[in-house]
Amino acid sequence: MTRTVKCRKYNEELPGLDRPPYPGAKGQDIFEHISQKAWKEWQDHQTMLINEKRLNMMNAEDRKFIQAEMDKFFAGEDYAQAEGYVPPSN
Repeated sequence: MTRTVKCRKYNEELPGLDRPPYPGAKGQDIFEHISQKAWKEWQDHQTMLINEKRLNMMNAEDRKFIQAEMDKFFAGEDYAQAEGYVPPSN
């Protein structure tokens, strides 16, 4: 049976992650409150931000930026977008 979580981003019960994506409290929080769907969307968005903004994950400031944007993304707040990006319409 698939584990479900009350997803913070979508505010509904959805399939959860198989394991925490990070060590520590942050990873546990994501594991308990973020769905597979939201996590996949974040990974795709994170990749776009890293590429378009030419972020270096070895740089502490760039890591802080990504962390802050992830928190905004999951909280449903305004978060950084890649310049010129227009999401596909369904």
